[in-house]
Amino acid sequence: MRTSSFKVNQILQNQISKTFCQLIADLNTPEETNLFLKDFFNESEYETFAKRAAVAYWLKKGRSYANIKENLKVSSATIATIQTLLVKPGFKLALKKIEAEEWANQWVQKIKKFTKLKQ
Repeated sequence: MRTSSFKVNQILQNQISKTFCQLIADLNTPEETNLFLKDFFNESEYETFAKRAAVAYWLKKGRSYANIKENLKVSSATIATIQTLLVKPGFKLALKKIEAEEWANQWVQKIKKFTKLKQ
């Protein structure tokens, strides 16, 4: 990842990072988060980050490099890089959140079906 060649004082950098993380944490809904991210990142940056998450998710689900490359239009090098990042705590946490949301949505659908049958 490329960083700025102009370094900020470390104390200030820590405060900027804390503030940014708090900002992200304070976004309450997927709609708020999407609105912020689409305004904050340019289209290419947004797509890059979204694709990274998708590649990680699909790798975790066991999809092949070829399938991911074809569907997400990413390079084998990108997939390989993300494969190595899957062991990092941040990636593990993100995938756990995605899987929890997926699990919850599946149960919502099952409950909706069940309640329709009862009526």
